[in-house]
Amino acid sequence: MTENKNSSIHPPLPPTTEEDRFAWLRLLRSRKVGVATFHRLIGEHGTAQNALAALPEVAANAGVTGYEICPAGVIDAEIKAAKAARARLLCLGAPDYPDWLAKISDAPPMLWAIGDASLLLKPIIALVGARNASSLGTRMARALAHDLGAQGFVIASGLARGVDTAAHLASLKSGTIAVMAGGVDVIYPTENTNLALDIARQGLRISEQPMGISPQARHFPTRNRIISGLARAVVVVEAASKSGSLITARDALDQGRDVLAVPGHPFDARAAGCNMLIRDGAQLVRGADDVIAALPAMAEMAQAQTQAQAQGDLLTDLTAPAPSPPQKRSLKETAALHQQILNRLGPSPMAEDQLIRDLAASAGRVGPALTDLEMDGKIERRAGGLLSLAN
Repeated sequence: MTENKNSSIHPPLPPTTEEDRFAWLRLLRSRKVGVATFHRLIGEHGTAQNALAALPEVAANAGVTGYEICPAGVIDAEIKAAKAARARLLCLGAPDYPDWLAKISDAPPMLWAIGDASLLLKPIIALVGARNASSLGTRMARALAHDLGAQGFVIASGLARGVDTAAHLASLKSGTIAVMAGGVDVIYPTENTNLALDIARQGLRISEQPMGISPQARHFPTRNRIISGLARAVVVVEAASKSGSLITARDALDQGRDVLAVPGHPFDARAAGCNMLIRDGAQLVRGADDVIAALPAMAEMAQAQTQAQAQGDLLTDLTAPAPSPPQKRSLKETAALHQQILNRLGPSPMAEDQLIRDLAASAGRVGPALTDLEMDGKIERRAGGLLSLAN
């Protein structure tokens, strides 16, 4: 897990007015501003309004000409669509934002939510697995979700076919959260439309994507880090050796979460990923009792349902001092630092804190340079605080 946690050490002061929330959305929806850049800009400029005012100059310094921030009309349309879908906005740092998710390094600044948002304040376990799950795999997912729900845990998954669908169906009554790759109002796959509607009525659907956005391939890995970030632990029911479920498991490990796996037959490719996880030290799961036994502190929390604690830790961080203004850099120094960063990075992802150590420079000096390079399209940020050269 990386050490650079802008969002987790001192969450930004949450927006308290409609104007503030509008500015947050507008900043995050602006071109070349991802989650990490959003956190960086808020850290450097204090508020979203200040960051928006500075963004054209930041882009120009990064070599991006003719840069324009997200038009206000786009945000007006998104808010109108959210109202039509009865979605509410959850902002990082606010009491209704999930505490465990707030502690990951790349926490979503905002989530759209449809349904019962109080589920986010209860102890959550993620169940993930294969879309082409076997009959045994879906039975196991149903049993785990039902039995864990009976013990007071909320089940989080991704609304995909197979294991995800089985987990949501079995935990509808006890509490289930669907983390969606596209907009919270765009149901994918369409065969899960009725399930998604039931979750909106009895559980919760959330997404960090804009309203109305259809899911694309690049959205699923970023969605996975939210599933694991919400949870105390991730249980993998069935997974091939190269699958999205293993991405979720890696995210969970990076985030300091426990990873557990259901073993499968060595000849079944759908169990290869789970067997690999167990070989590498993941807790073996035969049923809900194994999950609870591995995490006794979680069982206590589930039985007590201490929702107040989930709010308290966030509120104590809101008194953090305002960030100091960024240091001025000469063009020559900036160009030299940019080149050093590009020389260190390659196509394989690298942890940001490792890059900072390799450069023997301060995070305050490297951070703005990374923002410049990201906006210029020369580097890419990936889930888990990783960096790589852009393709």
